Amino acid sequence: MRRFVTLSALAAVLAATAAGSALAAGPTAAPAATAAASAKHQRGTLLDRVPERGVLRVCTTGDYRPFTHLDPKTGDYTGIDIDMARDLAKSLDAKPAFTATTWAKLVDDLAAGRCDVAMGGVSVTLARARKAYFSDPYLTDGKTPVVRCEDEQKYQTLEDIDQPGVRVIVNPGGTNEQFARAHIKRATLTVHPDNTTIFDEIIAGRADVMMTDASETRYQAKIHPELCAVHPDKPFSFSEKAYVLPRGDAEFKEYVDQWVHLATHDGTYAKYEQDWMK
Repeated sequence: MRRFVTLSALAAVLAATAAGSALAAGPTAAPAATAAASAKHQRGTLLDRVPERGVLRVCTTGDYRPFTHLDPKTGDYTGIDIDMARDLAKSLDAKPAFTATTWAKLVDDLAAGRCDVAMGGVSVTLARARKAYFSDPYLTDGKTPVVRCEDEQKYQTLEDIDQPGVRVIVNPGGTNEQFARAHIKRATLTVHPDNTTIFDEIIAGRADVMMTDASETRYQAKIHPELCAVHPDKPFSFSEKAYVLPRGDAEFKEYVDQWVHLATHDGTYAKYEQDWMK
């Protein structure tokens, strides 16, 4: 009988201890959750922070005309998406500040907080979408060849291009390299580090083909009479271009989506595009 009483008393003590621990944990857990919520509130959305600071920080590669180009002599950026960045900043009562990045680091730079938005002919991919939001797309595009004009009929299909002796050239770190590596198995594939001079390699006869977005092939054919875009209206692949935004900031994304919708329907984007493609 005494043993039963002793065990009952022990159980009561353990129950009281557990209840006390739960009560003690309650007040400490709540402030922790409140602190996290408060920190998130203080960080806020870029929709508020950009107008407050008066600056929209834009990551861009500067090597992809007609969308983004950095003049090495002046340090100035130009291009369709540079004009669009200025328009977006103005709509937020801010000025753009451009931050140099590369295709390989673009999304990581955005995710690390080096900029508020990435712009400059960025193709939508699922790999990038795992790290960042994309705005609504503003352009439909796809990979197609650009070649010397005398070779235009020679390189009409991927089978035509992927042949021994054909020299394919590509810039590193982006969707152009991904596409080339996925489809080029027999031709010689060379990675050229500078996307601003890569087309000179074709003109000089050191390479035969580059496959890039149809929009870029049209532009390069416009400024280089020696080059021809191969069926840019019927590219090998489908892709869309959009602006890259920090993951988790739904308010800012909704605003940029609305801005893109208006800019692509009120003539704003068409004007900037015409300025570069005329």
